[in-house]
Amino acid sequence: MPTSSASTTDAAKPAASGGVQSLERAFDLLERMADAGGEVGLSELSASSGLPLPTIHRLMRTLVACGYVRQQPNRRYALGPRLIRLGESASRLLGTWARPYLARLVEETGETANMALLDGDEIVYVAQVPSKHSMRMFTEVGRRVLPHSTGVGKALLAHTPPEEVRALLARTGMPAATEKTITTPEGFLDALVAVREAGYAVDDNEQEIGVRCLAVPVPDSPTAAAISISGPAGRVTEAATEKIVPILQEVARDLSAALANTAGNGQG
Repeated sequence: MPTSSASTTDAAKPAASGGVQSLERAFDLLERMADAGGEVGLSELSASSGLPLPTIHRLMRTLVACGYVRQQPNRRYALGPRLIRLGESASRLLGTWARPYLARLVEETGETANMALLDGDEIVYVAQVPSKHSMRMFTEVGRRVLPHSTGVGKALLAHTPPEEVRALLARTGMPAATEKTITTPEGFLDALVAVREAGYAVDDNEQEIGVRCLAVPVPDSPTAAAISISGPAGRVTEAATEKIVPILQEVARDLSAALANTAGNGQG
C-alpha cells in the first residue's frame, strides 16, 4: 500500500472518538460516495465533507490502491469491487444476529418470520425462521424481489423522499405479481403514507395470492432493514394483525438495541 509522510502524519492523529482520524475520514468518504449513488468527483466530496482537496486525494489514492475505490476513465471515483465481499459477509452476519429475534417472532405469532434489506433498488431476504404450522410460507434466504409488491419494501421505503421513490420505481418498473399488486407510483406513494400513519406495512395478497405479510423497519439499523411475518390470509387476519403488530414493533426495537450493542462491543 503506498504511503507518504503526509498520510503517516494524518494516520497518527487521534480522532475525537479516540480512533484514528484518517480511518474515520476514509469511511466517511465511502459512505458519502454510497449516498451519492456510488460515483463522485473530488470536488463533490470536498464540498460535502468539508475536507480540503489534498486530504481527500490522498485518502482516495489509498482506497484505490486497496481496491475499495476505483478511478473511472472520466476521472471520477466509484466504489470498488472489494466492497462487495465485505457487504455480503456483513449481510450474512446481520442475518445470523437476527435469527434469535425472528425465532421469538415465530414463537409469539406462530407465523414465518423474515428479515430483509434494501440492496440498491431491490429487496434481499437475509434471514428467515419458518413457522411450525404445516401450512407455512417459505422465502429462500438470498431471494431478491422488487419493493413495490412486498410489505418489507413498503416498510423500508416509507420514510424515503417521494422523488427518490418515484426514481426507484421508474428504474425497476412495477410489474404485477398478482391482481392485487400496486402498479402505479401514485398508488405506492399512497401506501407509504398509510405505513407512516399506521407504523407498519401490509402486503395483502400483493406478492402471492392467499398470503398476507406484516412488516416494520428496524429503527436505527446500521443499514436499512425490516422484519416481517408472513402467513396464510386465513390466519393473518385483521384481528390477528392487532395482536401481531405490537409484537413486531417490540422485537424490532430489541433487535435494534442488540445491533447497537454489537457495534459498541468493538470499542476498546
